[in-house]
Amino acid sequence: MTAVETQVQYSTSYMMTTEDYMHQEEDWDRDLLLDPAWEKQQRKTFTAWCNSHLRKAGTQIENIEEDFRNGLKLMLLLEVISGERLPKPDKGKMRFHKIANVNKALDFICSKGVKLVSIGAEEIVDGNVKMTLGMIWTIILRFAIQDISVEETSAKEGLLLWCQRKTAPYRNVNVQNFHISWKDGLALCALIHRHRPDLIDYSKLRKDDPIGNLNTAFEVAEKFLDIPKMLDAEDIVNTPKPDEKAIMTYVSCFYHAFAGAEQAETAANRICKVLAVNQENERLMEEYEKLASELLEWIRRTIPWLENRVAEQTMRAMQQKLEDFRDYRRVHKPPRVQEKCQLEINFNTLQTKLRLSNRPAFMPSEGKMVSDIANAWKGLEQVEKGYEEWLLTEIRRLERLDHLAEKFKQKCNLHESWTAGKEDLLAQKDYESASLMEIRALMRKHEAFESDLAAHQDRVEQIAAIAQELNELDYHDAATVNARCQGICDQWDNLGTLTQKRRDALERVEKLWETIDQLYLEFAKRAAPFNNWMDGAMEDLQDMFIVHSIEEIQSLITAHDQFKATLPEADKERMATMGIQNEIMKIAQTYGIKLSGINPYTNLSPQDISNKWEAVKHLVPLRDQMLQEEVARQQANERLRRQFAAQANVIGPWIQTKMEEIGHVSVDIAGSLEEQMNNLKQYEQNIINYKSNIDKLEGDHQLSQEALIFDNKHTNYTMEHIRVGWEQLLTTIARTINEVENQILTRDAKGISQEQLNEFRASFNHFDRKRNGMMDPDDFRACLISMGYDLGEVEFARIMTLVDPNNTGVVTFQAFIDFMTRETAETDTAEQVMASFKILASDKTYITVEELRRELPPEQAEYCISRMTKYIGADAPPGALDYISFSSALYGESDL
Repeated sequence: MTAVETQVQYSTSYMMTTEDYMHQEEDWDRDLLLDPAWEKQQRKTFTAWCNSHLRKAGTQIENIEEDFRNGLKLMLLLEVISGERLPKPDKGKMRFHKIANVNKALDFICSKGVKLVSIGAEEIVDGNVKMTLGMIWTIILRFAIQDISVEETSAKEGLLLWCQRKTAPYRNVNVQNFHISWKDGLALCALIHRHRPDLIDYSKLRKDDPIGNLNTAFEVAEKFLDIPKMLDAEDIVNTPKPDEKAIMTYVSCFYHAFAGAEQAETAANRICKVLAVNQENERLMEEYEKLASELLEWIRRTIPWLENRVAEQTMRAMQQKLEDFRDYRRVHKPPRVQEKCQLEINFNTLQTKLRLSNRPAFMPSEGKMVSDIANAWKGLEQVEKGYEEWLLTEIRRLERLDHLAEKFKQKCNLHESWTAGKEDLLAQKDYESASLMEIRALMRKHEAFESDLAAHQDRVEQIAAIAQELNELDYHDAATVNARCQGICDQWDNLGTLTQKRRDALERVEKLWETIDQLYLEFAKRAAPFNNWMDGAMEDLQDMFIVHSIEEIQSLITAHDQFKATLPEADKERMATMGIQNEIMKIAQTYGIKLSGINPYTNLSPQDISNKWEAVKHLVPLRDQMLQEEVARQQANERLRRQFAAQANVIGPWIQTKMEEIGHVSVDIAGSLEEQMNNLKQYEQNIINYKSNIDKLEGDHQLSQEALIFDNKHTNYTMEHIRVGWEQLLTTIARTINEVENQILTRDAKGISQEQLNEFRASFNHFDRKRNGMMDPDDFRACLISMGYDLGEVEFARIMTLVDPNNTGVVTFQAFIDFMTRETAETDTAEQVMASFKILASDKTYITVEELRRELPPEQAEYCISRMTKYIGADAPPGALDYISFSSALYGESDL
């Protein structure tokens, strides 16, 4: 802003009294009479001062007493420095025309409160030098010096005080007046260096070089400050007392030049502050959008992986899936939990900063609201829970399938071993050439076989039942199982058919035979069931089992003990059966019968019975060992259950207690917010230090899962409960700390005392009936009424839109504080920013790119240029920008 424009801006702020002007006129007359040499200095200075303003109108004067005689340039000078229009001048060249024009100028001066003494139009028209210089000095006093005001001093005293303040830090400078204090030129150089240190190197100036100092100041002021050279260095140095009015006129130009620069700097600083706040808010918005997008993208990629329920065919593959899921829980998810928490904190901090800077609330892109992210996170956790349950169910299923498949294989092997050769045996026609004894023997043998066949019926049914269960559980090799089962069933049907045919044949020839060896028959009948019993016992002793608790293994041990209790009775049966064989041998020896050594009724020999009996006795201790090993494993599992339960029963209540303590701290009004913040920080550190207990519990949980422990009767807490509680605790402490930080930010920004904040907290707590840090609308209305608000329905609805813009149905303490302090906030407004831009634009309704780059730092200048729209108006130069709409847009308002 130029000196003239500054003068015009302040021209109406102060009026000198008539006596002040009379005193100035008397001084002027007396000074001229005392030292006529000053006339030369005044003539040069006043001429340069007038030309500094007339050049703006495209003209100038050469001789001050001649060029003002017709009054035209005098009227033009007054219009330029005052910014007002004077009456239309007379265009004639006669003397009375000139007098009329001069009188119009003098009347305008008088209209500004200046009383002209001994100065008439005729003297000016006649070219009276003293009167002309006196008139110009009066104009300078009124329009250049009168409006100077520094700490309740004005005009000459104000200008002198301003010079003293600005030059006080400089060596060899002591401004006490407007004559000899300026002779060495250091005072002028100090003024320039104080405001523009880049133009003069003050350390190189010497007091003994006054002419060099003065010329340096004159040249720099003319070149860089647009202050014309009004004095000659030689005249000042060679005059014992330089002309005071000339010095005051020249120095006043420095005041207006630098005062305008300071005002522009203040305006620029205000704009920079506003733009810096806006840039920071935009950076936070972009960071929120980036973090929200990345978190939502991670959730979008993770959910399909968790929804993939394609089961593996082997236990090893499914356990690898479980290990991958554990890695996801331990490694991949925790950083995302922290990102989610940080995202909520950034969002709350951004909203608080926007409220404090009087900006509109931040609305994230569609689908990226905090509630959207919370919903997506909730969906992720639901899918995650379902995936874990599916994994455990599949592992149990595969475990059951492996057990059934091995059992099916074992029973099939036993059955196929028993049926081997049976079809060929049944198809024989040996009875056609047999003797009566042999026929009867064959008949008895066949009856024993039928008995054996009936005993094996249960095994065939068990094989079919196991095959059916494997199919129902979707066993991966069901085709092989079905083929083998079908082969056994077909063979069994064929055995039944062959057995019936052989019986029919033997019965047809049975009447041909009369003698039968009862002892062989009795042996066969007793040996066959005993042999079947031993087969069953061996099968049971080798049977595989799966248990999940000590109770189940104890049940198996009890059953085994009961089996061992039957061994003495079985041994008696064995001895009775072997006794029959002994009786046969005795009869043979007694009667000299030569035995063939083959029992015609059975393929079982006494040696077979003895061998199987020894095998049964050998399997019993092996079975004992297997059961005891399983007892040890189940006891180890029980220890793992108790170890996990002992920790979980401590950690679970600890988390709940910390949640309640944090809730109490957040509503406690005792102490300052900083004390609450310190308490919360201490809670947060304690919680972080407690993380090792959670990790240890995770390790015990992993050991339990690796041991295939899926239930625990010693605690109601599962690892999922502990994880969810831990994540809620971390989120709650972070959110509570953020709320207190926002309260401190609100308190400091809005000037709320600790006592006021405690009163607000006490009122809020009193009406927070649920003690959850939120009031419903009815409680909020009651709170406002208790504080003296007279609320109608319309006014209350308006207030609710301020404290609950998202229609959540509750009022938080932060929203309550914002409402209670909203009216007292002292923040920048669109009008203030607009006024600052107007100063930089020299009162124009537009601003140019050059003005922005000159007045603002480069970063803020380019920021404005990139966002301001083109100004539409006939009076604007090309490239002019609209700062009014830009200021409104900063605060979310329409153009003012």
